[in-house]
Amino acid sequence: MWTRSLLVVGSLALAVTACSGDDGQDDDVVARDAGVAPRDAGASTRDAGTSTNRDGGASADGGERDGGTERDGGVSLVGLDDRPANPGCLAPPPPSTGRVQIRLTPVYQSAGSFSRPIFATQAPGDSSRWYVVEQAGRVRVFDDTPNPGQATTAIDLRSIVDDGPNEAGLLSMAFHPDFATNRYVYLSYTTGSPLTSRVVRYTADATGATFDASTDFEIFSVRQPFGNHNGGMIAFGQDGHLYLALGDGGSGGDPNGNGQNINTVLGAILRFDVDGGSPYAIPPTNPFAQTQGADEIFAWGLRNPWRFSFDRVTGELWAGDVGQGRLEEVDLIELGGNYGWNIREGDTCYNSNNCDTAGLIDPVAVYGRSEGVSITGGYVYRGTNIPGLVGVYLYADFSSGRLWGLFEDPNTGDREPDVLLNTGLNVASFAEGNDGEVYVVAFDGTLRRIELDGNPPMDAFPTLLSETGCVDASDPKLPAAGLIPYDVNAPLWSDGAAKQRWMALPDGETVTVGADGDFDFPNRTVLMKRFELNGRLVETRLFMRHMDGQWAGYTYAWNDAQTDATLLESSRRVDVAGTSWRIPSRGECMACHSSAAGRSLGLEIAQLNRVLAYPSTGRTANQLATLSAIGVLADPIADVTALPAFFEYDDDTAPVADRTRGYLHSNCANCHQAGGPAQGMLRLRYDTALADSGMCDEPTAGSFGITDARVVAPGSPARSVLSYRMHTLEAPRMPRIGSEVVDPVGTALVDAWITGLGSCP
Repeated sequence: MWTRSLLVVGSLALAVTACSGDDGQDDDVVARDAGVAPRDAGASTRDAGTSTNRDGGASADGGERDGGTERDGGVSLVGLDDRPANPGCLAPPPPSTGRVQIRLTPVYQSAGSFSRPIFATQAPGDSSRWYVVEQAGRVRVFDDTPNPGQATTAIDLRSIVDDGPNEAGLLSMAFHPDFATNRYVYLSYTTGSPLTSRVVRYTADATGATFDASTDFEIFSVRQPFGNHNGGMIAFGQDGHLYLALGDGGSGGDPNGNGQNINTVLGAILRFDVDGGSPYAIPPTNPFAQTQGADEIFAWGLRNPWRFSFDRVTGELWAGDVGQGRLEEVDLIELGGNYGWNIREGDTCYNSNNCDTAGLIDPVAVYGRSEGVSITGGYVYRGTNIPGLVGVYLYADFSSGRLWGLFEDPNTGDREPDVLLNTGLNVASFAEGNDGEVYVVAFDGTLRRIELDGNPPMDAFPTLLSETGCVDASDPKLPAAGLIPYDVNAPLWSDGAAKQRWMALPDGETVTVGADGDFDFPNRTVLMKRFELNGRLVETRLFMRHMDGQWAGYTYAWNDAQTDATLLESSRRVDVAGTSWRIPSRGECMACHSSAAGRSLGLEIAQLNRVLAYPSTGRTANQLATLSAIGVLADPIADVTALPAFFEYDDDTAPVADRTRGYLHSNCANCHQAGGPAQGMLRLRYDTALADSGMCDEPTAGSFGITDARVVAPGSPARSVLSYRMHTLEAPRMPRIGSEVVDPVGTALVDAWITGLGSCP
């Protein structure tokens, strides 16, 4: 059977797969735990950096070097003698496009890192400490000092909270306005079997540092039909009532019609009088308190209002409602308001069979897929440290990391969104201190305060590729001398475009390699990728890690003369010798380069363990051996032959299962992995066993018209949503961003694997 062993090379620890015996199962049917295998070389060569598939991984034993470099078969030990100096291709300060210059400053770092934090707050009238909600079921607490001690646990509900579905778990908390006297705190979370959303009251001790789990008193609960769109935000309004946001119940497109059904509490914001009865009373002004409809509803027609907040000055209720496939929206919630889902998505018709907009309330702002895919509602800024933001509603996108301010025109009253910062973070929530200052709660476990900054304006950032220092200024088609070419075994599908890749590190800095094989680059690193289609250069992307450690992507579009490329501020569609090509926006770059995936996609051991032709020396050598020899890697690699390497998609000698898992890792796992931005429980990294991947014979949130649909139905691509979403070019297409052409090799590979999959492990 297949077993896993731990391979240690120098100080580099990697999980690899080893065969410890034959259990009679076909390799093409059973996916290995890692999806990769140690292998040796003898690969043919290719032009440096191109994306044509080929075997890799040169052998490091046997064979004499010719002149210190040559090996048997013309493969060298190393491709470069020295690491090239890199004086010019370094990430500059990021451009700021917003009307108010802001930055994010990490705070309270001595409290420790939090596990999937999704909310933070302070108790009313008590600014001495912060409370952080962790999705798995804990509330952590620490003192509000510049260097607090390690956070302690106020309550641990992990044994009862179900955080299996991606949007489930401990989702929010709220203190009673009279917390100082009654010690009541309310938690919103999901429990399983069946999945249920609950709001439960607990009593804190006299200090407020712990909540007594034995005092649980359920205020409200509702069954969830699917494992997504759970909403879950709770907060008290200025009227003293408790508000709860619930999504439409999940799947895709609201198949149960909950958004427009006033007889269900799903797809709505609810309001409870928790002081007027047990467990609550209905405020008499709720729109359906005296008529047909769910008494608890305050407003409805919402898809998934993940985060809402009250303006502490005006009392206005703001919400960010997550869209379906096209638009995210900001709503100003009114009593009795219908916000249109699923008649509309944002401000456009969603249901062509019913687009009667009479009585629907328009969103205050919307944004499309070029800017993000999942809105995180924030707060109206009422602090004192940033005067230019006072009265401005702040919100962000979980996937792209963009942070907006919604500015009001004093003459017309219209509100205009302005991108204030590209954070490079998965913004799970905002937090508002008792002093009105606003913080970002990031899924990476950190808290950051929004502060004034003085980053250079847009025109200070290089607007031409030739000005970046990353290419030869006299011929921008050539990389600068300080760049190191690289290539990958299992490339991302880019609609048939040929790609070349380079890395540029600050002199003297090195790359560390994690236990999972991913590369971690130093600040000021630049990764460059060039796209060529129909024999013409289309775009060059620079992925930069700025001095603050945050990554950001910048795209330069090549001119018709092919002499230079110009920086784009947003997405663009171009014609390339008769082929339509869409250049993604910066926000879309960050949606794919997720923090869970380590941001720098493709730069990992199993991808780089292959041979490459180095143009500057004319040698062909293993990339890992070369990077180690010239001092790029912090921990040298003694022997590359035992390290894992992805098989290439067209390598017919390799098991279909291994090639497929490599494909899914490269094309899907940037989102579909633990902590990733995708919905659901898919875990598609190569080092996740098939039994733990959430795809084999698993039901799906949406069937897309497929009878008895499964994520992967063993033996049946026709019943497999994974296959369907790769083949279709309609809204359910995967990947959602960066591809508008079906990958013939990838779809054939995945379908062959599904066909040969006899059963699930």
